[in-house]
Amino acid sequence: MEKRKEYSLLLHDRTIRLGARTCIMGILNVTPDSFSDGGKFLDPDMAIRRACQMVEEGADIIDLGAESTRPGSLPISAEEEIRRLAPIVSCLRKEIKIPLSIDTYKAAVAQAMLDEGAHLINDISGLRFDPQMAETVARFKAAVVLMHIQGTPRDMQQNPHYQHLIPEITDYLRGSIDLALRAGILPEQIIVDPGLGFGKTLSHNLEIIRRLDEFRCLDKPILIGPSRKSFIGKVLDLPVDERLEGTAAAVAAAIMMGAHLVRVHDVKAMVRVARIMDAILDPQQVAG
Repeated sequence: MEKRKEYSLLLHDRTIRLGARTCIMGILNVTPDSFSDGGKFLDPDMAIRRACQMVEEGADIIDLGAESTRPGSLPISAEEEIRRLAPIVSCLRKEIKIPLSIDTYKAAVAQAMLDEGAHLINDISGLRFDPQMAETVARFKAAVVLMHIQGTPRDMQQNPHYQHLIPEITDYLRGSIDLALRAGILPEQIIVDPGLGFGKTLSHNLEIIRRLDEFRCLDKPILIGPSRKSFIGKVLDLPVDERLEGTAAAVAAAIMMGAHLVRVHDVKAMVRVARIMDAILDPQQVAG
């Protein structure tokens, strides 16, 4: 198997090495209605405590989202997103030392949170939903995750269909990379994500993981987010709060197929999964 390529991810005030080991992005939803943990961390104090706990558990990046993008969800205003995020980001910039990512597709939210000190924008639309997003990210010299989506969160799971799954996702991501570069985002500031669950059937999600190494043609770090998602529930016939082992299996397979970053809820457990997979891929990491 081809060795995972290493990259330097350039943030506005630091550089992170990706590839020598898997980077763990901890999910922190400050929403009342996310599919997995909606409402649990809506209170800023609870959110801040959870972020600090994830740091202790081994997270490399904290990804904060204030709008649910579960299938069928409706958008909220940028003002409401900012209201939910601002006190948490402001506090975390003083409390923790790892980078903060903001899960948003709205340029106004990105600008406000980058002003507060966030380092990375995780855009589910790959810069397609808001024409100001690419320029906003570039202006702050921030990094960006470009994700693939078919449709919008409201309608993406109604009838997802592809003629050629991997080539179509690849073409979409290549177009998003072009948008980023034209806006002035540097090549070293771009991550790609094929978008598990965002306009994908069960078979689509499984095929993406099985063929994840084909996205290496984009020559960008690859992020994958299988955590607790419905395709795991369908395979195992389990509710969202019983998908830890299924998530672990998907994370392990994705790392084997070349993922550089994994976006997860259960940081402590997935750090352990990732470290074993990293040792399998590169035994030199382990003494003896």
